[in-house]
Amino acid sequence: MAKYVCELCGWEYDEELGAPEYDIEAGTRFEDLPDDFVCPLCGAGKEDFSKAD
Repeated sequence: MAKYVCELCGWEYDEELGAPEYDIEAGTRFEDLPDDFVCPLCGAGKEDFSKAD
């Protein structure tokens, strides 16, 4: 499981935890999020996320 960070605002998506407050179940891989997924804080698209080190 990996973490991804929005390059615009810094919001972090952790695949292990998911984002239950946004109806994303724990264990959901970033690549499995819908193509129209946007950052819940700033509205950036998936292309604006990068894998965290």
